[in-house]
Amino acid sequence: MVRAGKQTLQKEDVTREYTIHLHKYIHGIGFKKRAPRAIAAIREFARRTMGTDDVRIDSKVNKEVWKNGIRSVPYRVRVRLSRRRADAEGPKPALYTFVTLVPVTSFRGLQTVNVDE
Repeated sequence: MVRAGKQTLQKEDVTREYTIHLHKYIHGIGFKKRAPRAIAAIREFARRTMGTDDVRIDSKVNKEVWKNGIRSVPYRVRVRLSRRRADAEGPKPALYTFVTLVPVTSFRGLQTVNVDE
């Protein structure tokens, strides 16, 4: 029997580190749309994994994606996703996700890690 109902919104603040394989999102995309598509893929990944519609990307992540130009996007990027509570009251969602860059020298052997702040 299948349960019917809405999925509840995650209430807790949590921080995790992920490696995003950008190449699979931009493979086959034209040169002039690769970096913008990579930023959109990071935003969509954060939205899906953290369950929030409001995703804010740090400028360091943007600079890392764009450092080689619009067409030479890095194959992978290591990011820290933090689900936080919004301070302001109003029509905006109660939670948002903040994406920051984690500098690494190699991506070998890295796994998803829960981070205690």
